[in-house]
Amino acid sequence: MVYNSIQLNEYTITRIHEKMKLVIFDGTFKTTAFINRLIQGLVKHKIEVYVLGFNEELNHRIKEINYIDLGSGQSQIRFALTSLKWGLKSGSLIKTIMLLLSGKKSELKRQNLSVALEHIKPDIVHLQWVSNIKLFEEQVAEKKFKFILSQRGYQTNVRPFVNPKNFEYLQKWLPKFEGFHSVSKAISKIGDEIYSDPNKIDQVVYTGLDLNKFEFQPEVVKNETLQLISVGRPHWKKGYDYAIKACSLLHQQGIKFKYTIVGGEGNEELLFLIDDLGLQDKVELTSKLPQTKVFEMMKASDLFLLPSLEEGIANVAVEAMALGTPVISTDCGGMQELINHGKIGWIVPARDEEAIAQQILNFTELQGSDIKSLKLAARLKVEKQHNEDKMIKDMMRLYKRL
Repeated sequence: MVYNSIQLNEYTITRIHEKMKLVIFDGTFKTTAFINRLIQGLVKHKIEVYVLGFNEELNHRIKEINYIDLGSGQSQIRFALTSLKWGLKSGSLIKTIMLLLSGKKSELKRQNLSVALEHIKPDIVHLQWVSNIKLFEEQVAEKKFKFILSQRGYQTNVRPFVNPKNFEYLQKWLPKFEGFHSVSKAISKIGDEIYSDPNKIDQVVYTGLDLNKFEFQPEVVKNETLQLISVGRPHWKKGYDYAIKACSLLHQQGIKFKYTIVGGEGNEELLFLIDDLGLQDKVELTSKLPQTKVFEMMKASDLFLLPSLEEGIANVAVEAMALGTPVISTDCGGMQELINHGKIGWIVPARDEEAIAQQILNFTELQGSDIKSLKLAARLKVEKQHNEDKMIKDMMRLYKRL
């Protein structure tokens, strides 16, 4: 049979991965939406996927994924029983008992991991967070398996640069990894500031969505009262205080609006700021809501705000664009790789409430046809750059390079 170059590439990827064993580790069974979409796609390509975690149980297991329990992080008794099981499997039961009696939980965690890896014998171990390295130091140093590390978030683009000891630690350990997955080009460049090598394997793989689950709304939303929405936990890096201060500026100019922060309920600092600025009837903090409800609220909103101080590429902004909600984002992380200012959304400086308020005012003056064109362009960008199939194939190519 004769293959053209595209067919050969896909054929090679499929054949190489037919018998691959892959371990995914982020410390828990309750993996992120990105990982869940990834592993579901990988098993369709005949990759044998193992998810290792320190969990008590998992209510919603993904079919064909091998979940390996390393001991409960919530129950000492469950952790002890699981550790004894792994100790028995490895032939080091006496050592395990001694570690349990001396309360050396960290050593037991590393031992359980080591025995599990020896039992699985994976081709590749993919660590999802820089903080995972501590548990795998022995295996990484001995190079028994090939290790990939994801570069994302605070642990890559902030912590090493405010903590000199962490920077030194990563400079020591990153060169021992066979490859890296970066969630954006921006974070890849930051990773190179810690460790750079001409032979370094570092591939940018963007988050991908199953776009069949994101019904696009092409029509322009025109609420009588401007509806603004943000979604995410009330962590300082989300920058909600700047968005609330921007709302105060809008209020001073007589703009009718309602700003909802989904997932912000109960945060005392934000509640104090809202009260201090007299925005009790303008800004609402809700509890975490089901995804379907969140998507309904997004589609009913005029604007999605991402006032973050630090991001990779925010999944929630990608989702908003897929649904057809225009996005205003701060210039953080890799957001410029997602948003072309003025054409696909808007980028404003971080930590700048005046810039956020001004861009919201600019939005209110746009013609409906301009907003509709921007919505369509945003959806097309997501379809091209953030579709699930592309994400899975890009990640498979990274595994193939190793």
